[in-house]
Amino acid sequence: MKLPLFCLALLAAVASAAPGAKHTCRILFLDGPDDAPRTLHLFDGATSREVDLPRLNLSDVYDLPGGPLTLRLLPEPPADPEKIPAGAPSVSIASEAGDFYLLLTSDPQNKIAPVKIRAIDASTDKLRAGQMLWFNLTQSMVGGTIGSEKLVLKPGTKVTLNPPAKGNDNYPVLLDYRIPGKESLYPLCETSWRHDPRSRSLAFVVPGKNGRTPRVMAFPDYREPEEDAEGAP
Repeated sequence: MKLPLFCLALLAAVASAAPGAKHTCRILFLDGPDDAPRTLHLFDGATSREVDLPRLNLSDVYDLPGGPLTLRLLPEPPADPEKIPAGAPSVSIASEAGDFYLLLTSDPQNKIAPVKIRAIDASTDKLRAGQMLWFNLTQSMVGGTIGSEKLVLKPGTKVTLNPPAKGNDNYPVLLDYRIPGKESLYPLCETSWRHDPRSRSLAFVVPGKNGRTPRVMAFPDYREPEEDAEGAP
């Protein structure tokens, strides 16, 4: 009986060591300056691939190997995977983060690649179709209504909103902000957006470039349904 028990134990150990399901990600270079690179190489510890760094929309979906990863951005594929330049922008990905976004911001001081990188877990249990993930990257308090939902965003925080409308309906977006140290509210955004129940969305409140008024930027993420072996979605 010892040999079968040993084999079962060995199989269990191999299964627990096997990498999990693959990761998928999309990239956004939020408000990237004009002189920053438009592409970089994403190195996952074994493979390097050239990736786009879009400013006004999300990148294509990139497939990455499963398991825990340390991702690095480089100007070109590494000549030696064991000798990655110190200081290269990097981020750690947990094995359970099946899908995520890579949010890039400008970092001119980094001489390897002039960006900072942040991972946003977007697994289906974290962000579902129709929901919105809001980030406040300013020092101002932001609040208002997004369709049927109320939004309150403290400085430097994030909030997940339930779908703001039903079906493919338009919905109003009414936001104000409060300057630090002031009691008055100032108008930030008064517009109408269209809801796509198939898409989840990322939305950001970012500092204004020429003045103190923040800006609102939103990015829908629609994915074509994957087809099964017979070709049916």
